Amino acid sequence: MNEVKRPKKPLIYYYGIICLALILFNLLAMPILSERQIKEVDYGTFMSMTENGEIGRVEIQEQENRILFTDKEETTVYKTAMVDDPELTDRLHQADIPFYGQEIQQESPILTFLLSWVLPLVVFIAIGQLMSKKLMDRAGGANAMSFGFGKSNAKIYVKSSEGIKFSDVAGEDEAKENLTEIVNYLHDPTKYQEIGASMPKGILLVGPPGTGKTMLAKAVAGEANVPFFSISGSEFVEMFVGMGASKVRDLFKQAKEKAPCIVFIDEIDAIGKKRDGQMGGNDEREQTLNQLLTEMDGFEGNNGVIILAATNRPESLDPALTRPGRFDRRVPVELPDLQGREAILKVHAKKIKVADDVDFNRIARMASGASGAELANIINEAALRAVRDGRRFASQSDLEESIEVVIAGYQKKNAILTDQEKWTVACHEIGHALVAAEQSHSAPVQKITIIPRTSGALGYTMQVEEGNHYLLTQEELENKIATYTGGRAAEEVVFGTSSTGASNDIEQATKLARAMITRYGMSQDFDMVALATVQNQYLGGDASLSCSPQTQAEIDRQVVELVKRQHEKARSILMEHREKLDELARYLYEKETITGEEFMRILQS
Repeated sequence: MNEVKRPKKPLIYYYGIICLALILFNLLAMPILSERQIKEVDYGTFMSMTENGEIGRVEIQEQENRILFTDKEETTVYKTAMVDDPELTDRLHQADIPFYGQEIQQESPILTFLLSWVLPLVVFIAIGQLMSKKLMDRAGGANAMSFGFGKSNAKIYVKSSEGIKFSDVAGEDEAKENLTEIVNYLHDPTKYQEIGASMPKGILLVGPPGTGKTMLAKAVAGEANVPFFSISGSEFVEMFVGMGASKVRDLFKQAKEKAPCIVFIDEIDAIGKKRDGQMGGNDEREQTLNQLLTEMDGFEGNNGVIILAATNRPESLDPALTRPGRFDRRVPVELPDLQGREAILKVHAKKIKVADDVDFNRIARMASGASGAELANIINEAALRAVRDGRRFASQSDLEESIEVVIAGYQKKNAILTDQEKWTVACHEIGHALVAAEQSHSAPVQKITIIPRTSGALGYTMQVEEGNHYLLTQEELENKIATYTGGRAAEEVVFGTSSTGASNDIEQATKLARAMITRYGMSQDFDMVALATVQNQYLGGDASLSCSPQTQAEIDRQVVELVKRQHEKARSILMEHREKLDELARYLYEKETITGEEFMRILQS
């Protein structure tokens, strides 16, 4: 998004505002403050004080219909309303009390001058000086550093030997192997220098959110026992032009002073995006990026400063940043496989008390596609559930339920379905499970439930792969689409109508069918032609079509035809096993939650 910068105003503009505020202060504020110092009394008190000779002087203000007078020492000013008293002036003259037609001076002239002019002037000049200094900061002047602008606010963890180690990071063996070389270099650089080798200036950690990129960077510092500078890319971007570049300079200056050390820049895409060359772009971000490129060119690879950076948008980085000589090495930090998930679960399970009979392999298979952060959350949710139920350790059921909490949310205690809705949901979920079970190359059913969840799901069917699955054939993908349509097909077979419960199934089936045709080359008409490009592969992987409108229309036709064909296949499977559909639906209706073993036992009986 292009940033629109406001034009700078001259200093006379701000001083004009100061003068205007000073005038308004004297015209409005000072009369009010002076008015609050006058004590109001009745006319009888005024007459009594006149007769007793307790009045110093009097001012008669006929226009305001009031009389102001002071005590004998003239320290207090009194006010009273005027009444019809023709003998007032004679009485004042006989009492030898001076009276005037002008306002009484309520306080000393020096104090009035100080409060009215000197004090406001000092305050507003100070404000003006602060504004002028900030304007100089915006221009990158020398006064910027005096206020702390341009200083790097990186968090420094010095000698983090007691912090995170590689043993605390599981599931990323390839990434740890790549980074172990950095640790060895920081421990003993001489063996690398003897052969003439130099370490990479920068290492880029790339992967989806939650896979442990920041933790890996801290583990490198922990293993190497060196200072660790940590800062986010967004912290470089300031509202004043030039401050981000100043922060980069200050960060690298500190790093060189504490070498050997590690500098970690998280979310580097905040400042490292490609420069498009258009006018009106974010000048501050580009200046910061240019300064970062200059600093990375300004030191040698053997000076002991290692730059680590993390991002989940590598395709958006500027080519000048990712070229050899700056970020020389890219270390992928992907989602863990089955073995990695099991290792991560065991690492986080050490922090809580778990039962001895917990099967972490089964939990890892159920949590397919989960990141390291999600697995840590699963362990924590299991511990919380154990405490709520009054147990002193987490059991297998706690871990399985925590997976459902992470995937579908908590059970909704106040969601009460009608009997008809409950029966519809039971038939819908059994439709999914039955179609999956009657097809080959489908993942086994692990659990079926019709208990509503906070995510909005009224029920779901959980399928769990037996092991790692990296490739999917066209037949397996078509079976997945048929399984997605199984819920709607069951409603049509049993009730002869359809409900809104299949909205997510429709979305998933359509997305998979479109990917088969546009990305996987599984269409006879288009053959191996890429019709879509994937953007942000680590942030959802949204695909955008790159073809003509006529081709898009043909893609839509084939997507509809593919989903419709699998829908018909699912309907035929359910009609063929109609008795089992009704029997399993009644069983699920009564139990609300059944396991995969119970489902297969009834299906095969």
